Amino acid sequence: MSSRAPFLQFNGRLTHNPRIRTSHRRRPVKTRITLRSHGNPSPSLQILRWVIANSLPSPSFPPGFDPPDADRPSGVVSFQVGLLQSPLVADPDEEIDEDRPFGLGSIKRVFEEDPPWFSPAFAVVEFDVRRNYDVLRRRQVEAETEAWESATEEYREMEREMMEKKLAPNLPYVKSLFLGWFEPFRDTILKEQVLQVEKKQKAAYATHIGLLPADKMAVIVMHKMMRLLMTGEDEGSVRVVQAAVHVGEAIENEVRIHTFLKNTSFRETGTLEDKEREILQKRIAKLLRKNSLIEVRKLMRNQDNFEPWGRDAQAKLGSRLIELLLESAYVQPPVNQLADAPPEIRPAFRHLLKRMAKHDGTRFGYRYGVIECDPLVHSGFDSSARHMVVPYMPMLIPPQKWEGYNNGGYLFLPSHVMRTHGSRPQQDAIKSVPRKQLQKVYEALNTLGSTRWRVNKRVLSVVQNLWNRGGGIAGLVERADIPLPGKPNSEDATEISKWWWSVKKAKKMNRERHAQRCDIELKLSVAQKLRDENEFYYPHNVDFRGRAYPMHSHLNHLNSDLCRGVLEFAEGRPLGKSGLRWLKIHLANLYAGGVDKLSNDMRVAFVEDNLDNIFDSAERPIDGKCWWLNADDPFQCLAACMDLSDALKNSLPYRAISHLPIHQDGSCNGLQHYAALGRDTMEAAAVNLVAGDKPADVYSGIADRVRDTMERDMKKDPATNPYASLAKILFDQVDRKLVKQTVMTSVYGVTYVGAREQIKRRLMERSFITDDRLLFSASCYAAKVILNSLEEMFRAARGIKRWLNDCAKLIASQNKAVGWTTPLGLPVVQPYMKTERHLIKTTLQVLALQRESRSVLMKRQKMAFPPNFVHSLDGSHMMMTAIACRKAGLQFAGVHDSFWTHACDVDQMNRILREQFVELYSIPVLENVCEPKKKLITILSFLGSYDFVFGLFSCSRASKRPSRHWIFLFCPLEGILTCEKSSNLLIFSTDPPVF
Repeated sequence: MSSRAPFLQFNGRLTHNPRIRTSHRRRPVKTRITLRSHGNPSPSLQILRWVIANSLPSPSFPPGFDPPDADRPSGVVSFQVGLLQSPLVADPDEEIDEDRPFGLGSIKRVFEEDPPWFSPAFAVVEFDVRRNYDVLRRRQVEAETEAWESATEEYREMEREMMEKKLAPNLPYVKSLFLGWFEPFRDTILKEQVLQVEKKQKAAYATHIGLLPADKMAVIVMHKMMRLLMTGEDEGSVRVVQAAVHVGEAIENEVRIHTFLKNTSFRETGTLEDKEREILQKRIAKLLRKNSLIEVRKLMRNQDNFEPWGRDAQAKLGSRLIELLLESAYVQPPVNQLADAPPEIRPAFRHLLKRMAKHDGTRFGYRYGVIECDPLVHSGFDSSARHMVVPYMPMLIPPQKWEGYNNGGYLFLPSHVMRTHGSRPQQDAIKSVPRKQLQKVYEALNTLGSTRWRVNKRVLSVVQNLWNRGGGIAGLVERADIPLPGKPNSEDATEISKWWWSVKKAKKMNRERHAQRCDIELKLSVAQKLRDENEFYYPHNVDFRGRAYPMHSHLNHLNSDLCRGVLEFAEGRPLGKSGLRWLKIHLANLYAGGVDKLSNDMRVAFVEDNLDNIFDSAERPIDGKCWWLNADDPFQCLAACMDLSDALKNSLPYRAISHLPIHQDGSCNGLQHYAALGRDTMEAAAVNLVAGDKPADVYSGIADRVRDTMERDMKKDPATNPYASLAKILFDQVDRKLVKQTVMTSVYGVTYVGAREQIKRRLMERSFITDDRLLFSASCYAAKVILNSLEEMFRAARGIKRWLNDCAKLIASQNKAVGWTTPLGLPVVQPYMKTERHLIKTTLQVLALQRESRSVLMKRQKMAFPPNFVHSLDGSHMMMTAIACRKAGLQFAGVHDSFWTHACDVDQMNRILREQFVELYSIPVLENVCEPKKKLITILSFLGSYDFVFGLFSCSRASKRPSRHWIFLFCPLEGILTCEKSSNLLIFSTDPPVF
């Protein structure tokens, strides 16, 4: 290193070179260097060490660097960088001496006096970072604006290759089908476009069918139809009205982007309009260079003047395009035929009419149309997912920050902060509130969207290998269908009936397997596309209750064990001693099997006793002992085994870099919220709101109560009590797994029928009862006993739930939708309204579109209020935790009641999430549900452990009819669990319960 360098390196430490006099002391710049409590080097120090350690002979890009923020001045660059595995990394547990000559303190002072971004070396790094970010941004823009164009160009190229070589290219089965349909379908659309231009009496879709090139429109329709047929409820078929609207909506979205790009492209014709286009194009290019993508979106909205088509127009255009596809798409069976025999060709899709069975006792209901694919098309579904265009992919750059209802998320794809699903009252409610009221919601969504992810390549390779071998292991569905049972030779009616039911059952299971196979193919397809990306991001929005979800629906951390095992944080952080402990606890939690209900020390001991199995799982996941396959969450367990194995093989395990998200899950979170609403100490203890020697297990508690009830029933006479025999059959099958789903969903409004079906599925998984009638009776009995045990154990929760039901019933009786405001200021309106059928005449069939009426569905409004209200509270708690974690410098991801961060930061996140839970319930949540109005008319209360007051208020407005508004008031009795007591127990426990 030159002696004239502004910084010198001594024994792995850096200090200022006294020989160099800089001119920057006059302009000290406040740096963003922060020294973490565990002594990790700050991001700026990491960059400095990397720069000094590399001579930079040519522009290069250090791994893990993030681009500078778009809104940050280019003169001052603050990097966010993952910790690099280097001997220069400080000991995480090393004591920091700010005053030693070459310590972190002296380097910090050097940074404050001589900002490193003025160094030529840093100028090179900044240039490379910006250049890399520009490349990623261009790729993101292309992914959003040119996805369909790229797919169309691919088919054009394949068509040219086929014409030149006079031979069909060697393609996957589904792509060969698409290529065979592409040319005739494109030509059919082109003829229709020309016809509508020349025709005097134009069709209703005429103004829209010519807005895209025929070949691009053909590709969109083919891909959309195949995806709907793959993922539909009915195997190989989809309702016409659903397909028409989806196809029309996809065409509209592409027309919007296509029109904008067309209007902003420059054509050298010399006209005033083209000069304006040139100016506009230069403005957009300048904004893109500055990374001002928000301004680009504003400019786009101002320039395209695009008016939404509406559902009717979408359905009419989609219906006509589907009809053209039916006319032009054919398949040819691969059968042996005579040389002079004409080939058998049949339509790839058919339009059929079916009848919907009514539930009111009548024999037939209304008719509806479906599009059904040929078996040859259906046979390629399992392998077609990887060739589908997925518009809303994870983003390669940080999402746009949310600043309004439709301002945030993706750069160009339509993005809305709430998934209203066409509910006009909900849209009006969220658009009417001031932006300041939603600031915390936007901040939380921006925090969730800024988390950097990457694909765990080792786990993905294992998943792909097992899937290629046929699945049927680690939660993967079997790739082969269940063979249908052969028809018996007997003419006995009972035997024929059993055979018929067994065939029906096998076909149903095959349909379910088909849907699961398509789902896995889509997930693996997305994972393979992102495999080599250094990092990617998930834009988030909320549902109408305020729960946050990634906008990409296939491969995300809210999905199955497969997805969670394949995903990990892109940023790595040293484990530290506490992180190594939490990694072991996390592995035990994933293995489960009762281990996750032990104390934390016993979980650590379990992992240490199984280190040989863990090392074997990490090194030989497929051909070894396969210990990880016994876990409840096998792929997540495998990822944890690999992470722990890598750490323990390090000479200093606590210095190992970990990318694995560590989970802190809620313990029956719905009941936790009810216990906090009711301030009930007994219920709080049952769901781990109160500390103990080991976590309480509410599911095991309910299972014990169920066994006690069955034990009493077993002693009764089977002749007089039908439950006696069922109790004997089920007694040994009752465990926490049998009751868990019913207990979890009970607070969210599960009905007796729903509980019965849940129990039935659990018993079917065990293959314990083969007789269908006995299985049904046993499920009915078990559901009844479980629900009764719940009511006995959680009386306060039951009282609050019934009170909320009564409130909603009274509101709905006034033909008003139940609405409230979450603690974060998000307005919620339940979208359960009666629908009206709106008929649209198309050339294919008459379509019946459902429109929202002004009448509420009283029963749905009533039954859905308690679960929706609790969901809005857990969504608020997760968002509050996300904001607090961001301010503390933690990487955070949330899955409703599950909170994720790096292992080294779990202790800090634990304190934060408990503080935020206490903060949430330090306010009168029920009292603040609705804004009080002027005059109290009616008071309704009920007896129990709590006093509740329900108020109906009336407000008269000038020249308008009096409007009635309902509010809720909650008055807990004395001597119950207080927020302060809860805070102490939750935060200061030496071995905090799983939250």
